[in-house]
Amino acid sequence: MSNSNAQLSIRDLLFGDLSLEMIASFAARTGDDSPWAHFAVAHQRHQQGDSFGAIVELEKVLDLERLESRVYLQAWYCLRQLGSFPPADIASEIKGVVVEAALENGLDIVAAYADHSARYFNYSGAGVVWDIAEPEMDKLIDRLLSQGQEIIPHIGLWEQPRPPAPPAGTVRINLLTCGGLYMGQAAFADMGQDPLGGQAIKAAITLMQALIARHTSRAT
Repeated sequence: MSNSNAQLSIRDLLFGDLSLEMIASFAARTGDDSPWAHFAVAHQRHQQGDSFGAIVELEKVLDLERLESRVYLQAWYCLRQLGSFPPADIASEIKGVVVEAALENGLDIVAAYADHSARYFNYSGAGVVWDIAEPEMDKLIDRLLSQGQEIIPHIGLWEQPRPPAPPAGTVRINLLTCGGLYMGQAAFADMGQDPLGGQAIKAAITLMQALIARHTSRAT
């Protein structure tokens, strides 16, 4: 698999928006217990025509504590597909930000989540996965999430399927909420000059640099 194809596969795991069928297939292959087992049961019930039972099963995921933010996002994505939507008071609460910079040589991605995990994937195929509690890194992640939260009231909910990676020369800010995806995209220069988008890009760059620095120091 080429670096480009591998990265696109990793990219799809960052948003918490895979189909219920795909998640159920994953659970069946790995034999994982909760929370993925709930998705598998939900899919089975949905296939049997029991949408209410599927919703009840997915709601069990929401009741589990200390899961990754992406798991909660995935549960809400599947619930929305079944016609069950989050309460208004949490629907637009940000749970993750994924910034995609389409460079001449490929795609750079910085992702941050409410559970204080983060990811950086370079167009070359290199990457950093951050799942460690550290106050300084937590602050950088919170800063990016906060900048993303400020953008949400100014753009509409993206109600179409998530698009493929942005074209070269552009940057896309993906804002992940229980209610769905909010998204802004522009040329690098235009996004940098936007009062809200520019601050989010700066926060993403700062987080990226910190992730690289932590990875480098741990490797030496």
